[in-house]
Amino acid sequence: MLDRIAEFLIFGFTPLLVVTLIAPDHSQAAERTMRGEVVYRERMALPPDAVVTVQLADVSLTDAPAAVVATQTIKPTGQVPIPFELKFDSSAIRKNASYALQARITVGHRLMFINDVRHTVDPLDDKAQAVLVRRTAASETDRESSIVGQMWSLQFIEGVGAVESKATLHIDEQGKVTGQAPCNRYFATAALKGTDIAIGKAGATMMACEQKLMTQERAFFDAMEKVVSFEVENGRLILRDAAGHDLLRFGASA
Repeated sequence: MLDRIAEFLIFGFTPLLVVTLIAPDHSQAAERTMRGEVVYRERMALPPDAVVTVQLADVSLTDAPAAVVATQTIKPTGQVPIPFELKFDSSAIRKNASYALQARITVGHRLMFINDVRHTVDPLDDKAQAVLVRRTAASETDRESSIVGQMWSLQFIEGVGAVESKATLHIDEQGKVTGQAPCNRYFATAALKGTDIAIGKAGATMMACEQKLMTQERAFFDAMEKVVSFEVENGRLILRDAAGHDLLRFGASA
């Protein structure tokens, strides 16, 4: 009888104890994380109230809304890249289904960026993802509006450096450019599209000023003809050349 009890203890309870010790935690094993970053090509910082939303979605059905598997909402600081982590249950991933990452950036109720090309992924692949988002047409119009109608005061000329003068720049809704150069009044035309800008050759009055101001004025007009893009940030206007170099910088006048 003692031998049977010993046999029961060894071959009955012991295996159960081993199973208990090594059995995996299925709830933990099922959780997966997809990591990556949201990027855009514009050289700009996002407004302080911008919100980034990233989703992993089942896009298998073309005639039905995508089924969202995971979502993360981010309040970014500064510029891209914006890192994200999407946590989801691997048991929710269907075999032979199609999945994609969707990303958008909004400011208030306004859509600013979105990925307009499907970013297909394998949710069970641990490879980091980079989701490219593009500016919406509406936000390009907003960018154009940010430079128009404001009087800008010159602060910097490429090749000269920081300047202190009464030089200004103003662009109206019809693309007419007017202002005060370091010496003379001037006028020109500008073509705007999104953050692209082309300024035509300027005409100016023929006043003579001290040599320092005349040197600044020549550099000012030369720089204007090389401008291809602009950025407005924190009350400052930057005009850049095709290589992305700052040519002219202005501050917003009251």
